[in-house]
Amino acid sequence: MATRSDENLLCSVCHDIFKEPVLLTCGHSFCNACLQTCWRQKTTLECPMCKKSSLQRCPPRNLALKNLCDAHLLERTERLSTSPAALCSLHAEKLKLFCLDHQQLLCVICLHSESHTCHTFRPIDEAGRDYREILRELLKPAQQKLEVFKDIKGNFDQTAKDIEVQGQDTERQIKDVFSMLSKFLKEEEEARLCVVRQEKMEKIQMMKDRSAALSRETAALSDRVSATEEVLRAEDLSFLQRYKSAAEGAQQPLPDDPQPVPGGLIDMEKHLNNLPAAILDRIKQMVSTSEYNNTGL
Repeated sequence: MATRSDENLLCSVCHDIFKEPVLLTCGHSFCNACLQTCWRQKTTLECPMCKKSSLQRCPPRNLALKNLCDAHLLERTERLSTSPAALCSLHAEKLKLFCLDHQQLLCVICLHSESHTCHTFRPIDEAGRDYREILRELLKPAQQKLEVFKDIKGNFDQTAKDIEVQGQDTERQIKDVFSMLSKFLKEEEEARLCVVRQEKMEKIQMMKDRSAALSRETAALSDRVSATEEVLRAEDLSFLQRYKSAAEGAQQPLPDDPQPVPGGLIDMEKHLNNLPAAILDRIKQMVSTSEYNNTGL
């Protein structure tokens, strides 16, 4: 609680430490801004406390009181610099309440502050429990999305392995077909293998690129979840101090689910369908061209 000396330094209008105090002829002092605000709302210049009329529109500054307030603020600042974070930065009192309107930790003196008039307050343990539950609910979509991303990434990785197996199998079948033919078909064989290998590399690279991109999004999402979970594990005081930014982070838009890759697998049908007939046609074409050239026509 505030000491009696602290209470003597509080303006009776704003209930805070005097700022630029002025002295009325009745002996009462007020913040200059508070007094002028009161007078603008009235038709007469009177003391807000004893209602005695003032003869001066601009009362003299109370330098003695100002010096006391400055010394008090300096002492409080020095005391706060070596005190734990659980003290109010304005009144150096223990933080015991949480303002639901401002989402702010308060001490009991803060209850009388004009900035918290008509606000709703809760003890920090109750507020911590309630807002921790809210944050857990806010985190659930990100946690669910993270699980979806992990599953999809596993599918991408498996697909890359399947493509590798398909590519190897396609190579083997092409080699088997070309091995039955003579050395004459070697060039055709190598040409077709080159096409398959190029497609394999491109599609594997495409899957790896998508997997890497998903890994980055997964890592970012995992970091967000981990950071929020860290806030959830914090003590009530630390949790409430970090709650607002954590809740904003937890509510950030989530990335869309990766879409299936059309035609992701190697088109084996394209490479293997009617391959012997296609080779025969190629041989016929080559023979026909050779015969044409040999005739000299």
